[in-house]
Amino acid sequence: MSEVSFDVPAKWDAEVPLLIIGAGAAGICASLAAKEAGVDAIVIERDTVPSGSTGLSAGLIPAAGTRFQRAKGIVDSPRRLTDDIKCKTGGEVDLALAEAVARESAPLIEWLADRHALPFEVVENFNYPGHSALRMHGLPSRTGRELIDRLRAAAERNDIVIANQTKAERLFADAGGRILGVEAVRPDGTCERIGCAALILACNGYGGNPELVRRFIPEMADALYFGHPGNRGDAVLWGEALGAELACLGAYQGHGSVAAPHNILITWAVIMEGGLQVNAEGKRFCDETHGYSEQAAEVLRQPHRIAWNIFDARIADVARQFEDFQTAERAGAILTAASISELASAMRVPTEALAREIENIESLKARGEADRFGRRLLPNQKLAPPFCAVKVTGALFHTQGGLAIDGQGRVKRKDGTLLPNVFAAGGAAAGLSGNTAAGYLSGNGLLTATVLGRLVGTAAAALIARAP
Repeated sequence: MSEVSFDVPAKWDAEVPLLIIGAGAAGICASLAAKEAGVDAIVIERDTVPSGSTGLSAGLIPAAGTRFQRAKGIVDSPRRLTDDIKCKTGGEVDLALAEAVARESAPLIEWLADRHALPFEVVENFNYPGHSALRMHGLPSRTGRELIDRLRAAAERNDIVIANQTKAERLFADAGGRILGVEAVRPDGTCERIGCAALILACNGYGGNPELVRRFIPEMADALYFGHPGNRGDAVLWGEALGAELACLGAYQGHGSVAAPHNILITWAVIMEGGLQVNAEGKRFCDETHGYSEQAAEVLRQPHRIAWNIFDARIADVARQFEDFQTAERAGAILTAASISELASAMRVPTEALAREIENIESLKARGEADRFGRRLLPNQKLAPPFCAVKVTGALFHTQGGLAIDGQGRVKRKDGTLLPNVFAAGGAAAGLSGNTAAGYLSGNGLLTATVLGRLVGTAAAALIARAP
C-alpha cells in the first residue's frame, strides 16, 4: 500500500527534521551528507539489514577526475563523462542533471574514501562499454554487498538512526504538496506516524512490481527479475498522487549475462576482453560490446531465451577479481575444454557452427577488422585454449525511470514547479539513461544513487536550515 493522504493527523508519534525512505547507497549517502551539514535524519528501511539494489550490484561507481585515476596516469574529466553519458543515451539525457552528477562524481568518491574510510581503487585491467576512460571505482571484493556494508558502518559511526524492518506506507501532505509526515508499519503491524520538515525518497524503482513492468517496459515483462523484491514502485505511485512529473519510465538496466540456471551474475569483462556470445545453435547474433543492459533483450530473443558466453583462461583470470565469478566457478557453471570441439560437445551446440564463428572472429582480430555486426576486434584479445563457456540468460536488474528532479534532487511537478520539500535519489528518481535499456551506461545506477544521495542530503539540510 503506497498512498498519499491529505488528512493530516492531529498529533505525530514522533517528529524529526529529515526523514529518508530507503537505506541503500542513496539513502545512506544522503544521511551522511545531512549529518555533515548539521541535520540529523532518521532512515526508514523495510529490510532486516540494508541491502537493496546496492547489495545486488558489483559495487562499481564511475567517477571522472579522481586522485585514484591520476595516480594511475588515467586522464579523465567531468566533461568527458558527461559526453559519454550523452552519447550512450543518443542525446536523450537531461544534460543539466548529467553535468551536475559528472561534476560531483570525483568529490563523491574522495569524500567516501577520506571521510568514511571506503578503500576505493580503479578497475584498470578492463573497461566497460561506453566509457572512454578507465573510471570504475570499486572496493576490494568488487561486490555491492561490501559497498552497502561499509556505508552502513559509516552511518553507525556517525550515530545515524536506521529503522530497519519498517515500511513506509502512507505519506501525509497538505494541499500544496508539502509532505508533513509518514505512516510507517513495523513487522508486528503497529503503525507509527512520524512528522518531518523534509522528505527524501531514496527507496526504490519498480522492477519488482510486475504490473508496472508490464505497463512501462513490456519487453521485460516475462524476463528473470534479478533485482531486489522490495522495488515495488512506491516512489512512482506516491509521485503520481502528488502530481509529480514522471520521466523515462521505459528506461532500465538489464543484463545479458546471468548464469542459467544458477542465477549468478557473470561479469561483462568476459566479453569486453575478447569473448563472444553465441546462441543455442552455436551462432553469434549481434555486437556484444554495445552494452550489457541492452544485451538482456537480445539474449531473450534467442532460442530457449539463452546464450553462451565464450572466453578463455586469460579472460577468466580477469573475471576472477569478482566474487560472483568465483561463486559461479564453484557452482560448476563455467565449462572448460582443451579444444573447440570438446567445448561444443560440453555445451551441446553444433560443433561446426561454433568453430566457424570462433574461427571467423579470431581471423578478424588478427587483422584488427570489424565483424559483420560492426564490432571492432583487437589483435591483443586472441582466444587460446583452454576455452571456457557459461550458459546465460537475460534479466531485468532495476528500472531507471522515476520522479523527475532538478540538479539538487528536488522533485518536479508536471508544470515544472517544485514540490516544496520532497527530494529523490537512487531508484526513486529518473536516472541518466534516457528512455531505453540501450541508454544505460555501465555504473549509472550507483553513480546517481551515491552522487545524488550526497547532493540531496546537503540540499535538504539547507532547506531545513532556511525554514522559519
